[in-house]
Amino acid sequence: MGLSLFGGRRRPLARLSVAAALVLGGGGVVALTASSASAACTDIEMISARGTFEPGNLGVIVGDPVFSALQRRATGKTLSSYAVDYPANLSPTSAAQGNTDLVNRVRSQAASCPDQQFVLVGYSQGANVVNNSIGVSSAGAVVGSPIVASIPADLEPRVAAVLQFGNPIRAQGRSITGTYESRTLDICASGDPVCEARGGNTLAHLGYRSNANEAAEFAASKF
Repeated sequence: MGLSLFGGRRRPLARLSVAAALVLGGGGVVALTASSASAACTDIEMISARGTFEPGNLGVIVGDPVFSALQRRATGKTLSSYAVDYPANLSPTSAAQGNTDLVNRVRSQAASCPDQQFVLVGYSQGANVVNNSIGVSSAGAVVGSPIVASIPADLEPRVAAVLQFGNPIRAQGRSITGTYESRTLDICASGDPVCEARGGNTLAHLGYRSNANEAAEFAASKF
């Protein structure tokens, strides 16, 4: 959210920021609160990387509503969440910092909780964070970066699902392939200029809250 680079050309940051204000401040979206950590080991941890300048604990447009939807569908499972700690701004190192934090979180949780599975959620710049963390470079994409860390191969089977929204590498004609492909749901709204090469509908990038149930159902089917 709030991105200013579409198709390699800089446009005013205010364009998405103003649109976000209309969506988030106009009564159409209510922020949901999700737990950001859990003292005990849960069956599943949802790790969420929010979009650029996106408010909310896990991200008001994607992370928070997906976590709430997943809570309703993870029958018989305990669920916790973690918000990736990174700037989520337009700094060229922002996505790389998120990449490092996400991989470190998976490593530490995997060591502390041997039976825990993970659901990775990325929105906009956060999708770049997830891309890099599973070994798919976002270099050259809007607010992307080279890979600086990847989830180790021995921990890869513990990633139950990858949920991507407004993924910038899609505008480059790329997608997640290989090891994680069958466990990935990668949603790009029609006209979204962040993930569609010639997309021109800025508001499409702000509407992924409506896909929360679809994403939660997909993830729950992978547990």
